[in-house]
Formats: sequence, structure tokens, C-alpha cells
Amino acid sequence: MALVKYNDNSISAISSAGQLATGSLVPIKTLTASGSASLSFVHGSNDVVLDSTYPIYKFELINIHPSADGVDLNFQASTNGGSSYGVTATDSYFRAIHNESDTTAALQYDGGEDIAQGTSFFPITMPVGSDNDQSAVAVLHLFNPSSTTFVKHFLSTSNMVNPNDLDGNVYVGGYFNTTSSINAVQFKFDSGNIDSGTIKLYGIKDS
Repeated sequence: MALVKYNDNSISAISSAGQLATGSLVPIKTLTASGSASLSFVHGSNDVVLDSTYPIYKFELINIHPSADGVDLNFQASTNGGSSYGVTATDSYFRAIHNESDTTAALQYDGGEDIAQGTSFFPITMPVGSDNDQSAVAVLHLFNPSSTTFVKHFLSTSNMVNPNDLDGNVYVGGYFNTTSSINAVQFKFDSGNIDSGTIKLYGIKDS
């Protein structure tokens, strides 16, 4: 994506606002949790855009804090405007872990957390702790969700603190095995509510 930088000379040369480059990352919608069972982005609802307007959509999950202790943050999609979430998906899941005492460190594939042609919600984090200072963050990209030709690929990178103060950096990549348009996505923990946190949705323009 393009990052646009200006200095004093470039700003002084601009004669109209139309000459300012806008970059490729377009803010669409911000959702803020407060004891929420889930956070959903549904195309056409509450100013959400999730269609052919952009080829790539980016979700930023910021300080997502669970009400329950040791729960995974999960993700799924919909092809019917959020009436149901359960699109057939396959992914891979690996993680790097390291604890505060420097006694545990590993890089590992976790076949117990991946999904193979499943329709359930699936994790994009390790279990997240519910202590006041514990939370999860993530960036998830969804590619060309409106395509009626190809499956819908996604990539997620997340970081969280688990109940034992172990840091986990999780990488999930996969695809929704459908040629129907995906027009809604939902995030939720596998138990309890999203106590607090923010999710921002952006569209990424064609370059």
C-alpha cells in the first residue's frame, strides 16, 4: 500500500486540496466493543462496505480484551449478509511463543487449531488472558471477497498475552472455499464476551 509523505516545500506548492494524494488505504468503519458477544461487519449495514469497491480489505484489531480467561479470538464469514456465519474454510496455523521468565520459547505448527473444510468459527489467536493488562491485537487481510470466480483468501497475524503471561505470535493463512461473494465477517471469542477493544475496517485501492 502507498504511504504518502509531505514536507514544507511540497505542501507550499499545492494550490488546491484536489492535488493532495489520498494514498491507497481508505477507512471504512470502526466498531468498539463493550461487553459485546461479537463484532460484525455486514456490507450495506451501518455504512459498512464489503464488496467489489476494493480488491483487498484490512481489519485492525486493537486491544481486544475478553471477559473470560484463556479464550481464543475466532473469525468466520457470511455469504448471506450476516444471516448465518459458516462458510467452508481451510487454513494453516503456526505460532511463536516466549514467556516473561525466558524459560519457554518455541516456533511450532499447531494442527489442533487449524481447520480443514470446516464451517465453524476458527481461531486467529492463542488463548487470551483476562487480567486487566492482557489483550490481543491482530491484522487480518481478506482478498477480493466479491469474486464469483475464485476462492477467498485471508491472512492474519496476531499477538496476545495468555493467562500465564506467555507471549504468542500467531500466523493464520487460508481460504473460504466458495465462489459466492462474501459480504459479512464476524469476530468473537469461543467463550464469553469481548469486554473491550476496537476493530477498524479499511479498503485498499488498486494501485
